[in-house]
Amino acid sequence: MIRGRAWKYGDNVNTDVLFPGKYTYTAKGRDEIASHALEDLDPDFASNVGVGDVIVGGRNFGCGSSREQAATCLVYNGVSAVIAESFARIFYRNAINNGLLAIVCPEAAQAIQGQEYVSVDLEGRVIECASGRFAFPPLSATVQEILEAGGLVEQVKRRLASARSAS
Repeated sequence: MIRGRAWKYGDNVNTDVLFPGKYTYTAKGRDEIASHALEDLDPDFASNVGVGDVIVGGRNFGCGSSREQAATCLVYNGVSAVIAESFARIFYRNAINNGLLAIVCPEAAQAIQGQEYVSVDLEGRVIECASGRFAFPPLSATVQEILEAGGLVEQVKRRLASARSAS
């Protein structure tokens, strides 16, 4: 179960807004990368986001470049999930690969208001906010395994360790 405050943004939030390109090769370490999250769209985000909070976006969330920091800066800030009407495919995959839950649920994305508290029941596949309850499609077994491991790298490490111990 996830419960956090919603940070709501609109359509076409691109990777340069999520993590400005000017820091791509200069920002080092988790704290510095986290500090630049959404700074051009919402300068207060990085200093006020809480662990477990949820990003809510409109259509085509994460469009733009394949910049991995667009997902990792959210993870490093403790964001537990991104709920959107739709995702750009590269951002969606980067989010999952970095252990960030990305949920496509247009009805919930439209209904959720900024700064309200949102609950996400992964097992029941339901998002709950002040406006009601919204079902979302099941995640594939592979995506679930990656998220449970904390990202793709951790999932691969687990699989390798399991294979070694089975040998």
